[in-house]
Amino acid sequence: MEDGSEVSIRGWIHRKFQVGKKIFIRVRDSSGVIQCVIEEGVVGKEKFNEFEGAKRESSVVVSGKLRTDERAPGGKEMYVSEGKVVGFADDFPIKGYEGVEFLLDNRHLWLRSTYLTNVMKVKHTALKLLREFHTQEGWWEVTPPIITSSAVEGGATLFKVDYFGEPAYLSQSAQFYLEVLIYSLEKVFALTPSFRAEKSRTRRHLSEYYHFEIEGAWMDMEELMKFTERTVEYVVQNLIDERQKELEDLGRDIESLKRVKAPFERITYTKAIEFLKQNGVNIEWGNDYGADEEAMLTKLFDRPFFVTHFPKTIKPFYMKVDENDERVVKGFDLLAPEGYGEIIGGSQREDSYDVLLKRIVEQGYDPKDYYWYLDLRKYGSVPHSGYGLGIERLVMWVAGLEHIRDAIPFPRFRERSKP
Repeated sequence: MEDGSEVSIRGWIHRKFQVGKKIFIRVRDSSGVIQCVIEEGVVGKEKFNEFEGAKRESSVVVSGKLRTDERAPGGKEMYVSEGKVVGFADDFPIKGYEGVEFLLDNRHLWLRSTYLTNVMKVKHTALKLLREFHTQEGWWEVTPPIITSSAVEGGATLFKVDYFGEPAYLSQSAQFYLEVLIYSLEKVFALTPSFRAEKSRTRRHLSEYYHFEIEGAWMDMEELMKFTERTVEYVVQNLIDERQKELEDLGRDIESLKRVKAPFERITYTKAIEFLKQNGVNIEWGNDYGADEEAMLTKLFDRPFFVTHFPKTIKPFYMKVDENDERVVKGFDLLAPEGYGEIIGGSQREDSYDVLLKRIVEQGYDPKDYYWYLDLRKYGSVPHSGYGLGIERLVMWVAGLEHIRDAIPFPRFRERSKP
């Protein structure tokens, strides 16, 4: 806006200092911060005293004229002609030197920080872009349940609930329900919370996180991987366009994100194990690897990359066994560079009733619990594939965060369920 423009702002006092008969307040709202100058000779002594008594985080309404000042945030200042304090704040408990646990206990207040505000804006835009891309590509958004009677990723990490006297569980994944819907809608996606009772407390794990999942009929693993590449490229490149300021304020290296272009490199699980062994990791073919090993693998590439064809013994029963090597499944993980590790896991799903039944039994599950999932293979089964994308892991990588807890407003993990 031009100098002299009359504007009104509603927001909160972000910073405040006083020089004689002038009060300088930086007012924050959802769009950013602007410096406002309050002079006693303009607003009067009573109003000046009112603002003089307002502490940080007091809510205010101010009106006045804009002036250019390169020293001010955003290059503009407002010279206030009138205003009022709507809600006086007590002394704000967060001063800027507090520890992690204190900030987590006071998350309801820490969410006002510009740091977390920038993260939430990046996350909002990532969600918008995921929905936008899939809708443009002809996919349908659906709403699967959160309360379920069956495990997708294994019983050890299930949260059990009492469902009207019967045992039930909080969903680990919407995958099985999405598979149901491909028989009518063909290509479907959903954004739902997923719950994992992980006992570990690492920088990459949450007990409750948001899961963007897709399932596509008539799609094999190769087609899914190409679609996954296009999805990630679309989200990252458009995030740069739409949220560059927020990413830069977070200290993100934009040039590294500009390299995120399809196609992505691929290595097999077998090659990954060979690399890890060559670099001193005590691991054998058939063993699963964790976050530390993933971080080591990410040194291989400066962009996201696929690890494919994992041993069937370490992957869920629903992944299709490779007909060229029955030791492995047609599945993949997409790992983000710079040590961030897995952000997407996907596979071609087993479409044979007999093979799926055998795999369920092999992994120690009761087929009766999966009767409806098995039915899908009895009534017009088709090749199909899908993936699950962890929204917070995606945001953690794209925004360059140190810990996944800052990618969600109210993080939930072991020993943390408040506020």
